[in-house]
Amino acid sequence: MTEWDRKAFQQSLPKKRISAGCLFFDADGNLLVVNPTYKKPWEIPGGCVEANESPRTAVIREVAEELGLHCSPGRLLCVDYSGETDSKTERVQFIFDGGTLSPIEIATIQLPADELSEYRLLPPQKAIKLLNKSLRKRVCHCLRVRAGKASKIYLEEQNQTFV
Repeated sequence: MTEWDRKAFQQSLPKKRISAGCLFFDADGNLLVVNPTYKKPWEIPGGCVEANESPRTAVIREVAEELGLHCSPGRLLCVDYSGETDSKTERVQFIFDGGTLSPIEIATIQLPADELSEYRLLPPQKAIKLLNKSLRKRVCHCLRVRAGKASKIYLEEQNQTFV
C-alpha cells in the first residue's frame, strides 16, 4: 500500500479565483474609487490574490502597487462567493476596511498609468453608482457593516438586497 500524498490530492482539487479589496475614506467620509484603464466600471483598490498569499497580504500589496500607499487594513467587512457564469469563473471576494486617509496620504497617491487612469473621493452614494452591480452590492453591504447597521459579513450569490 502506498502512502497517501495529501499535498498531491489537494493540488488536484478545483481552484477558485480570489480577490481582495479595501475601502478607504477621507475625513469627510468620501469613498475612494479608482478607474481602471483595462475595463469600464470603476473599482475599489485591490485585486487578485496570488498563489500562497493571504487576502490581507494581497490587499496590502495591491494598494501599494495601485496607490503607492502602505496600508494596514482593518477589519474584514465582507466575504462574497459568486458561482460560475457564462462570462466568469467562480470566485471568492474579500473587502477590508482601510479606514480614513489623511490629507498627506491622499496627496501622495500615485497611480500606475498603465493600470489606473484616475481616482476620486466621492460621497458613498455617488461613488457606488460608478461600480458594477455586484461590487456595488458588496460595497453597500460593507458600508452598512462599517456603520453598525449590519453584522453579517458572509454573502453568497448576491441574492440579498442591501441598498
